[in-house]
Amino acid sequence: MKIKKLFSGCLVTTCLIAAAAIAADNSKMMSVQVKTTSLRNSPSFISKACATLAYGDRVEVSSTKGPWSKVNTQKGATGWVHTSALSPKKIVLKSGQETAQTRASNDELALAGKGFNSDVEGEFKKQHKNINFIWINKMEKMRVTSAEMQRFLKEGSITPREGGAK
Repeated sequence: MKIKKLFSGCLVTTCLIAAAAIAADNSKMMSVQVKTTSLRNSPSFISKACATLAYGDRVEVSSTKGPWSKVNTQKGATGWVHTSALSPKKIVLKSGQETAQTRASNDELALAGKGFNSDVEGEFKKQHKNINFIWINKMEKMRVTSAEMQRFLKEGSITPREGGAK
């Protein structure tokens, strides 16, 4: 009888621990892995930004929708961020006594994730010497604000597939 009670107690404890682990897994802590990214009102790149997150910021993911994560920041802001900007690893910004420097931009990290880097670009340029990259370089420097993008969409009566023209 004592063994039965002991087994029942262990079973209940195991179930409680498993339930707590499942509950904790529904909302997980992540780190921002890009230099900066926008926290948006809805899950779309064209949605209005409500805050800016920086490399190493910790956020709690409360839900996901496609490639987007709804997060809560430690400063109390809530919004959507593209999941590619997040890492499950805790990013520590201090190296010894000095703050670690971040050198990669959002674009560089996105391209690196797709297999591009300066070596790949250099090899491509060697193999395609007749291509003029001046316009590509100029496009990389262009910046379109969220307000300009919203105006463009409204004037053209464009509704993006992802939504978020809010």
